[in-house]
Amino acid sequence: MDALKASTFQPFHFAVNSTTLPPIQFHKPNSPFPSKPLPFSPLRTTHSKAARFKLFTAISPDVWAEAETEGASREEKFDWYAQWYPVMPLCDLDKRRPHGKRILGIDVVVWWDRNEGEWKVMDDACPHRLAPLSEGRIDQWGRLQCVYHGWCFSGSGDCKFIPQAPRDGPPIHTSKRACVAVYPSCVQNDILWFWPNSDPLYKDIFMKKKPVYIPELDDPSFTKSMIARDIPYGYEVLIENLMDPAHVHYAHHGIMRIPPTPESLKADREGGKPLEISLMQLDVNGFTGKQLFGGNIFAAPCVYYGYYTPGPSTTSQSTSSPKATEEKPSNAKVKRAFLVFYCVPVSPGNSRLIFASPRNFAVWIDKVVPRWMFHIGQNLILDSDLYLLHVEEHKLKEIGPYNWHKSCFVPTKADTLVVAFRRWLNKYAGGQVDWRGKFSGALPQTPPREQLMDRYWSHTVKCSSCNAAYKSLSVLEVALQVISIASIGIVAAAKRGLMSVATRNTLIAMAVLCFLASRWLSHFTYKTFRFHDYDHAFR
Repeated sequence: MDALKASTFQPFHFAVNSTTLPPIQFHKPNSPFPSKPLPFSPLRTTHSKAARFKLFTAISPDVWAEAETEGASREEKFDWYAQWYPVMPLCDLDKRRPHGKRILGIDVVVWWDRNEGEWKVMDDACPHRLAPLSEGRIDQWGRLQCVYHGWCFSGSGDCKFIPQAPRDGPPIHTSKRACVAVYPSCVQNDILWFWPNSDPLYKDIFMKKKPVYIPELDDPSFTKSMIARDIPYGYEVLIENLMDPAHVHYAHHGIMRIPPTPESLKADREGGKPLEISLMQLDVNGFTGKQLFGGNIFAAPCVYYGYYTPGPSTTSQSTSSPKATEEKPSNAKVKRAFLVFYCVPVSPGNSRLIFASPRNFAVWIDKVVPRWMFHIGQNLILDSDLYLLHVEEHKLKEIGPYNWHKSCFVPTKADTLVVAFRRWLNKYAGGQVDWRGKFSGALPQTPPREQLMDRYWSHTVKCSSCNAAYKSLSVLEVALQVISIASIGIVAAAKRGLMSVATRNTLIAMAVLCFLASRWLSHFTYKTFRFHDYDHAFR
């Protein structure tokens, strides 16, 4: 059961046996984080000359007013284009074909360069007529080929072949105008990352600054199953929602395994309760928060993570006798499960979530149970508040990012991390994602509900496990229908006396069962891989 609990999103209200959150590790050289991590945080403090940070909780709107009095120097401004961004987990990237992705409004093509043995991230536009290279193919020489006119490119972005150019003419394919911009990229924690600046000055940026590193994702004693999904609401709302533990009891009622609320605190069926959350540190690189039994880290701009220990909380353990505590073996393995969220800004009103929940117990389950079965529950959780957040984003857009604190009433400590994120966003990051003029700022219109909550294009076709399962189950559905029809046909064609009554009844029963099984399977595949609506009124 512990393994199943760890396979779905847990509320960030951890019950842990330690008051110190293990820091995210960053590689040197020239890392922007200190070699000695601060308590509960790996984030460095860049504003040593600024006003000293004051602990606060979201107990009243005055918190925001206090935050607005603290200015940020120009050196502290967050640069959206000087960061690493996760593209996709390697498990969902097919080396046989190019993949089109959008990050920070930049359209890129991701493909495996077998000549250099590494993934490449390039502009998704052929310099000839700007056709998307992601719709192309990898040719027999391992080059990226544009399928519009056949131009071919190497992993360095150089054009290697123009079919329309005379063979005995000048080498026009060597022109700089025939090249494709290549972005710095790297693989870390089995995730492909890219740096959103193709200037040659950043070619070796990986040696100076590396992405956030989560050691548990590379630890063989932990599981590392991942899910990636495109979300029809923006980056800001996505992160806010993940930082809000109070919504879990209500928005995800009935589909998430939540520790029961003590009767002394339980005031309704869902079990919402007061939460003690405080902010420990905030600077240009993010912030850290502390809850009663744990903590969380936001490493700007994409990573939000924390951990919990399944089993009795420290509150219940404190009531046990000291003797029982002393008798516990010192080398006993402590169960730990992490929640790691990578939140990627795609475009206004769109984002991408990459989620991993590494754990060091019941590891065998992930080796037996296919990944797509874990995705069923994870997608349902994402769908259960998707429409709410989409509508909420449109309302927040009307009031503007700098008026958030005036329109939203956040009087309790449960909203501390949400307030902290808005404070970081407004103080350091310009109030919103810097799209550099690529968009007008307007949000996409709300599509029909079935299109808004679509799973097929937002996840299934992009997930290697779910896509394979969907195709296999679709084949099985057709096979069951064929067996059903064939059985009826055999019964109808058989002459009297050539088939016993028992055989006839068996074929008829098999036909009915196969037909019913095919209908159930059709319903299951549709709800699992295409569209699953969520009605809160009857939960």
